[in-house]
Amino acid sequence: MGETTTVMAASPFPTVEKCSSNDRAGDTVVADLDGTLLCGRSSFPYFAHMAFETGGVLRLLLLIALAPLAGLLYYFVSEPAGIQVLIFASMAGARVADIEAVARAVLPKFYCADLHPESWRVFSACGRRCVLTANPRVMVEAFLKEYVGTDVVVGTELVVWRGRVTGLVRSPGVLVGEQKADALRRTFGDDVAPEVGLGDRKTDYPFMRLCKEGYVVPATPKLKPVPRENLPKPVVFHDGRLVQKPSPALALLTVLWIPIGFLLACLRIAAGALLPMRMVYHAFRALGVRVTIRGNPPPPASRETGQTGVLFICSHLTLLDPIFLSTALGRPITAVTYSVSRLSEILSPIRTVRLTRDRAADAAMIRRLLTEGDLVICPEGTTCREPFLLRFSALFAELTDEIVPVAMENQMSMFHGTTARGWKGLDPFYFFMNPSPGYVVTFLNKLPAELTCNGGGKSSHEVANYIQRLIASTLSYECTNFTRKDKYKALAGNDGTVVSKPNIDKKKVMGC
Repeated sequence: MGETTTVMAASPFPTVEKCSSNDRAGDTVVADLDGTLLCGRSSFPYFAHMAFETGGVLRLLLLIALAPLAGLLYYFVSEPAGIQVLIFASMAGARVADIEAVARAVLPKFYCADLHPESWRVFSACGRRCVLTANPRVMVEAFLKEYVGTDVVVGTELVVWRGRVTGLVRSPGVLVGEQKADALRRTFGDDVAPEVGLGDRKTDYPFMRLCKEGYVVPATPKLKPVPRENLPKPVVFHDGRLVQKPSPALALLTVLWIPIGFLLACLRIAAGALLPMRMVYHAFRALGVRVTIRGNPPPPASRETGQTGVLFICSHLTLLDPIFLSTALGRPITAVTYSVSRLSEILSPIRTVRLTRDRAADAAMIRRLLTEGDLVICPEGTTCREPFLLRFSALFAELTDEIVPVAMENQMSMFHGTTARGWKGLDPFYFFMNPSPGYVVTFLNKLPAELTCNGGGKSSHEVANYIQRLIASTLSYECTNFTRKDKYKALAGNDGTVVSKPNIDKKKVMGC
């Protein structure tokens, strides 16, 4: 829906497979979006993400309720009317700033995972790229310009009042049929004809006829999109709560599951917070939370045996990483963290100590904590849900040679347990609301003395980079030099700085 019509058999244009991509650097290409540049022919999933992220479950429920009306109007009355219903249901009353944030931080991952291979072959070969779409421009522009190098984006414009979208569209209305042809003329002028036009349905034919060459993109069931490794730009940072691209049926299932999932999450969190840590693994397993342990975890610190505390260095996926590390070890491990919500502090079964971002003070604190027992640090400083590792802070390497790297993986089928824009206090609830969430904790070998700062004479940066590469190779991830500031600048428009609070030595504190 939103651009979902099968290509007529008697098309006046050849298919996109017949379009040459050689020597196109000087050409201009104009393409439709849904069903053309993207494999998917329905824009409902993207409107569903927009609805949930800007208005929560109630707005998503409204979109689901109006989806049948939108379909009827789209297929049997008027394409613009059907699209207008989707726009109204998903955006009416939402702040423009929120819509832009979702378009920048949430939607690109799903758009990038759906690039049409043949259309992209032609589109990427051309020197100047333009997209004409019935979707709201504000919803697609960030993806098209930042991730696929589009020079000009022309889409449906929305009526805005006092910083909020009314749900109505500005003149000339939804860009469909002749409206797209008029938009192309306004963009390029009456005397300039783009070299290539790409579309997928009869309502794209008017603008395709204005191009020197027109090619239609046929509907191809089970078409494989452009592989991740061949994407023009990787999606390193991604926000949003929904894991999948929801069809109307999946969106309805998600809404129906939320009250059940919330009750289940409360039960799982209570089990983790109230039971002794040695019992949490079995309680989680009984409640559908899968915890897989790989490698050989070290024994606990003991003065009798002379076993000193070790520093666990973990990749960072959610604020629950130290909890699942403790679950895998069967004992609570103190965690050092930068910031954490008060709700998470209240619910936590482990002790956490806040970093102050004062290097000398933090170093002294970590040394003191290591004399008391084992400690866990996530040196990335923030979470990353994509298969990349952010730059590791090197401070930890200067403080001890007793270092055990730990590779963390998790599995979520419905909700993400992290957010950059929303309330972080709900992160553990969203993770445990998944029907059967999972964690894989892989203990790697203790760092040899010759690869440490004190025993091997290595610099702290050499040690940090080595551990980053070691964990990345274990997870088949890619190392980056991105930092916490890069993430929050990309997803939330700020540098991620929080006001530091004094350290509170509590038994029940949680972080990361």
